[in-house]
Amino acid sequence: ASELEYESVLCVKPDVNVYRIPPRTSNRGYRASDWKLDHPDWTGRLRVTSKGKTAYIKLEDKVSGELFAQAPIDQYPGIAVETVADSSRYFVIRIQDGTGRSAFIGIGFTDRGDAFDFNVSLQDHFKWVKQETEISKESQEADTRPKLDLGFKEGQTIKLNIGNMTSKKGGAPKPRVSGSGGLSLLPPPPGGKTAVPPIPPPSSTAIANHVTPPPVQKSSNASSADILLDLDAPAAASKAPVSAATDLWGDFSTASSAVPNQAPQQSNWVQF
Repeated sequence: ASELEYESVLCVKPDVNVYRIPPRTSNRGYRASDWKLDHPDWTGRLRVTSKGKTAYIKLEDKVSGELFAQAPIDQYPGIAVETVADSSRYFVIRIQDGTGRSAFIGIGFTDRGDAFDFNVSLQDHFKWVKQETEISKESQEADTRPKLDLGFKEGQTIKLNIGNMTSKKGGAPKPRVSGSGGLSLLPPPPGGKTAVPPIPPPSSTAIANHVTPPPVQKSSNASSADILLDLDAPAAASKAPVSAATDLWGDFSTASSAVPNQAPQQSNWVQF
């Protein structure tokens, strides 16, 4: 699998200085001020490449591209690449040859931006390595879990309720009322009442001229024929002369007839 993996370039810096550093005597870290910064031991080009999950720092000749030293990196930050305590432009890397020998050397960049790009390229690569490791781990865990069988078993059915069809809850759909002309009309709301126009109150003249006929006394033993005769009784009674006792206007006629005709009294006035 390692032979099939291809090598990708992460960062290239044309100027880098290499220093021999004294062995570290304490755990306080490396300091660039202890190096001979004005007299670098080697100057060349730096390339950061990756092959699979491993990154490589390669120091090459500027003109011929010949490899001077190489530092494989399995994790960052780590022992393979360390920053110094007194500057952000200098690093300590661990170089290795094919025989298994290793040594620690110092590298430095003239421009601070080159040092920033070198640091970010290593951080991005190992961030990607971490994500790939988590994804592969989750996929392995998913393969070991029992898979759910979501298929239909033999004889298993499913029931679907579609609109405008008979269902247990809703029952049959209600027919729509269609009016003349093919237009569908909605039924009137329940409990609706038709407004009845109000009856105008009777005037005083109509009340004065209205005469209510007296009620007709009916015997309890009257037959059906008598009931029919009683219906004609009011009409016959209206043709008979109205007596003074039953006439509502009799009082006015009696008062006028009771007054005798009096002769005109003579007056002292001379009539012309």
